[in-house]
Formats: sequence, C-alpha cells, structure tokens
Amino acid sequence: MTNDKLKILVTGGAGFIGSHLVDLLLSQNHQVVVLDNFSTGKLDNLPSADRGLSIVNGDIRYSDTVEQAATGCDAIVHLAAVASVQASVEDPCGTHQVNLVGTLNLLEVAKKQGIKRFVYASSAAVYGDTNELPVSEATQLNPLTPYAADKLAGEYYIDFYRRQYHLKPVIFRFFNIFGPRQDPSSPYSGVISIFLQRAQANQPITVFGDGEQTRDFVYVAELVRLLEQAVTTTEPAAMPMNVGNGKQTSLNQLLAAIQDFSSHPLDIRYSNPRSGDIRYSCADNQRVREQMGFHNQYPIADGLKRTWEWMRE
Repeated sequence: MTNDKLKILVTGGAGFIGSHLVDLLLSQNHQVVVLDNFSTGKLDNLPSADRGLSIVNGDIRYSDTVEQAATGCDAIVHLAAVASVQASVEDPCGTHQVNLVGTLNLLEVAKKQGIKRFVYASSAAVYGDTNELPVSEATQLNPLTPYAADKLAGEYYIDFYRRQYHLKPVIFRFFNIFGPRQDPSSPYSGVISIFLQRAQANQPITVFGDGEQTRDFVYVAELVRLLEQAVTTTEPAAMPMNVGNGKQTSLNQLLAAIQDFSSHPLDIRYSNPRSGDIRYSCADNQRVREQMGFHNQYPIADGLKRTWEWMRE
C-alpha cells in the first residue's frame, strides 16, 4: 500500500485509542469513516467539523451496518470491542457477540467488498499469566478469560481469511496503553488514568498489593503512529506483533513519577492483592521493531506529564 489518500474505516473510532488514530489520519488528508455505537466512545473525542470524516452510529454485531460503513473503503482498522476483562467474565455471550462475531462480520464484508488491508487490535491477554519475561510472540498462549479467548480466536479467523481470501492483515497485541481521553471514571480503565485523576482531586489512591507489580506502558501517540503506518504504508505482516516498550514499570515507580509533578503529597493506601491479577508484565518487542521500525519516542514520564496536563484542562 502506498501513501495515496485512502478511505479508511475505523471501528471504535470515537474511543480512547480510535479517536487519536482518526485525528492522525485526518491530518494526513485521508478520508475516515468511524463506526461506533458510543457505548464507551464519545462524540466529543471527534472533530466537530471535518469534511474528511463521516460517522456511523452503529454496532459491529450487525452485518448490514458493517456493510454500509465499509462501502467504498480501502482499509479497515478494527478497534471496537468490549475491552473489559471483567465484563467478559460476567457476560461471556454478550461480549462474544461483539468481540468475535463482530470481527467475523468485518472479515466477511472485507471479503465481499474486496478490502484487503485489515489492521486488528488483539491483546497481551492472549498470553495469560506467564512466568516467561519478557513475553514474546512465541510464548505459549494461555487465554484465561472470554475476552482473551475471543481476541485469540479473532487472530485465527484473520489468518484463515488471509490464506483463503488473500486478506492482507496486520495484527497487534496491545500491552498497557495510556494517554489523554482514557476515561478514569470507568472501573475497568487503565491504572494510570485512575491514579492521575485521584492525584489531581487529592483523593486516596488505592494500590492492590505491594505496588511492586509491573506493567509495560505505551503512550497512545506511540501506538497510533504504528497503526497509521500499518494501514497506509507498511507491507502486511501476517504474524502477530507485540506492542510494548519492552520495559517494566512498577506501580510504585509510576506513583513516584506522578508525585514529581503533583502539588501535594499523594495519599497512597495499600490493600490486599486482587485475585487473578498478573504480577509482572513486559513485552518482547523485537518483532515490531524489526518489521516496522518501532521505537519509543515517548518516555513514560513524558507521556504521564502530557496526560496530566490534558486531564487538568
């Protein structure tokens, strides 16, 4: 695929990650169709007036809606999902309809309309709780929740459409993405947005466990740059690729960084660990570095500061 101006369908385009991608694509004069049911996405995340943007208020569970949204598109970036692991545990059938049946609807429409480029948001959840660090794409897959199982099944279906119908997919396994527009009011939101919101409100911050558990955090601008590259310029790579910085950051380190630009001491309270929480997480990102030239332009402290300033606006 070249740098020609494209018409791109972004599912979940009004959400945290999707809206940042929409901004980037529009800035490069691509046409963008956003398909979102606004269950978690927000219209305020999108430009109020841009001639290159059209919005379809609809649900990927319905094939006719997907077909309408995809008409005339050159590529699909599939970000829409029930992203809450806990919600998938509480309602496996409902989340399955969105996370797997919705993906199949998009694949069928891509086949029918001859759309070859398909970028898919998978998840590090497909690895489960592993003792292998850093986690590489060769790590044994062990999805422990309906959310993880559906994401992995989506990868397998995409590979089938690649082999059978010459789809040109790019599959990313996201680690912990953070940045502006991540909703701290959601109980399933990322830990960074919750910590920042409570710090700004001078409210207690609860840490489950001793705070030495680690995550691999990626600033959202880093991710959307990669998504844009995948959909517009990079030759497709069928194999899944981890999207992580390859560095472990503990929650205590995270809180220390937040303390550096907070005007008052943080009220940190430690509680019992939550059952099922992963202790350590870190991505082996060699594949995405080699295949797509991925490199970290946003150190975590810089991303934290940018997110902090956005939340204060």
